[in-house]
Amino acid sequence: MGKIPIRNNVRKLRFNHNEMTQQQLAEKVGVTRQTIVSIEKEKYSPSLELAFRIAFVFNSPLEEVFFVENKEEYV
Repeated sequence: MGKIPIRNNVRKLRFNHNEMTQQQLAEKVGVTRQTIVSIEKEKYSPSLELAFRIAFVFNSPLEEVFFVENKEEYV
C-alpha cells in the first residue's frame, strides 16, 4: 500500500494571518524555514506534534490545516 497524500492549507493560512512569513511560522513552531517550505510543497509530512503546533499557531482545527482528499480510498 502506498503513502497517503497529505494536503495542507499552510500557505493560505499564513497569508490570512497578517501575511506571516515562512520564517515567522518556523520560529513559532521550532523548525527551519526549509521545513515549512517542504510542508507547503507537500514534499514532507510533519509529525503529529508539529502538525498540532502549526494548527495552534493559526488557532485552527487540525483538519482545517492538514487533510486527505478521497479518504475512502484508504479505509
